[in-house]
Amino acid sequence: MFADLKIDEIAPNPEQPRKFFDEEKHQELKGSIEENGLLQPVVVRPVEGGESPYVLIAGERRWRACKAAGKTVIPANILKDIDDETAYVLGIAENVGRANMTIMEEAGGYADLAAAGWDPLQIAKQFGKTETHIKWRLGLLTLRQEVSEMVDKGQVKPNLAWHIAQLNPGNQMVAATRYVRGDFDSEAEAQHFANGLKMMEKQTSLTGEQAPDAEMQETRKAQKAKAKDGLGKAEEVLLALLEELVAKKPEDLAVILGDDLPRHVKVIGKLYSQVQMVRNLLSKAQGIQRALEADFSRKALEVQKEAEEAKAAETAAEAKTEEKSATPQKKTGAKPAAKKGTPGTAAKPTAKARPAARTTAARNAPARKNTEAKPVAKTAEAATEK
Repeated sequence: MFADLKIDEIAPNPEQPRKFFDEEKHQELKGSIEENGLLQPVVVRPVEGGESPYVLIAGERRWRACKAAGKTVIPANILKDIDDETAYVLGIAENVGRANMTIMEEAGGYADLAAAGWDPLQIAKQFGKTETHIKWRLGLLTLRQEVSEMVDKGQVKPNLAWHIAQLNPGNQMVAATRYVRGDFDSEAEAQHFANGLKMMEKQTSLTGEQAPDAEMQETRKAQKAKAKDGLGKAEEVLLALLEELVAKKPEDLAVILGDDLPRHVKVIGKLYSQVQMVRNLLSKAQGIQRALEADFSRKALEVQKEAEEAKAAETAAEAKTEEKSATPQKKTGAKPAAKKGTPGTAAKPTAKARPAARTTAARNAPARKNTEAKPVAKTAEAATEK
């Protein structure tokens, strides 16, 4: 049923799969609605007991733009007898094909259906996608938040994002950051690097857990020399030949090669196929090599950090030992003084001795005065008599 509803009678869907609304696109749509009106109605369903009598199923961007344009009434398609799950499916269907729905929002919508019991094949049929597409989108949900934002911004493409999502959170940041800053010549190289990191996580033996013996070293040396010699010849002979052929015109080659031309076309076709396979193989090997280097750098940093922590702990222990050794020396110097003034032994006699000293002095002092005064008195008296 179609009807014009008051815009304030409609509430946004809290389970809306799309969370990001581009402000620039919003302003464009607002301007279009002000100029031409709303051309496509929103889709709503009636609800009981809610703050608003209707809830949006599809068309939140249009509803937002109409409110911003000052519209008080909006055309709506009212769907009755729609349960929550069906409404959610319709909401995803309305958004999933739009360019402005982010990849992570799409993945989140599929995840909600998977949580409700839908399998990837059912989801794929519902939205006209392949089962692989659904599985790859669901696989993105293990990405850490920072990498998810890179994917939503288009800095990391979906296929590469899936490979990165297979890694632990730390390696996810390593792979995504290196790709965004341009460390790889192609997306394929970045994928091979991510796969190499995954092998590191699984502790897959790439070079052997034990050091190669003398025989193995000689074998590897011979293999390296052979491969280097073969690739050198390809660069010297084959590349030069191909560059020479490319410089010629098709009509000249038709005359030069004559009846042998079909055979050469087949040979070049096989060569092209083999070159593509070798190139892919070498790219994978390069990815593993880079992953080994990244893993080595990480472990080197860990070793350096452990060494710094051990040195700091050793320094702290030495300082503590010095502090302990200094403390007993102070106590040893204080003990003799403590022995002299031990309570009950030295303090009390000292207190008694001081009064005795004062009494003796007092007795001696008057005695001296009396002894010395008497002769003086006698002398005076004698002087008077004379």
